[in-house]
Amino acid sequence: MKFLQSLENVSTPANGLAATVGAFLTPIFQYFYGTGRLDILIVFFFMIVLDWITGVTAAKKDQSYSSEYGLARIPRTLFLLALPAVANLLDRVMGTPGFLFYGVTFGLIYHTWTSLTANAHRAGWPMPKSVEKLVSAEIKAKAERAKRKES
Repeated sequence: MKFLQSLENVSTPANGLAATVGAFLTPIFQYFYGTGRLDILIVFFFMIVLDWITGVTAAKKDQSYSSEYGLARIPRTLFLLALPAVANLLDRVMGTPGFLFYGVTFGLIYHTWTSLTANAHRAGWPMPKSVEKLVSAEIKAKAERAKRKES
């Protein structure tokens, strides 16, 4: 009897809507990104979120923050999220099981890591010197871009 009472809490309109949306979107997601790849995509998405956070923090610190620039980065982010899907579709066409998908995704993760690390440096957050040296070119490029926006 207690089990049936607990089902009343589970079968709510909100849960029904979530299940319906999930049942509709999951096959689409798996078609574009492949199955069993959620972990690497979560890492990639998390890195993008961290890049946005560090970028906004750094821009506010050096007074180069502008909402127009931030809004202009949304299409770029959507493009970055679409590249692994394109790579997965090419893998399917060429019969390469994940070769392009993982290559593109790891390359984008590295690129995003470089960007967020340079942003963290610009924000004044502590960083090991070895990492700072590794991304010095990106740090320099971001600093120059911030100076151009100020003038």
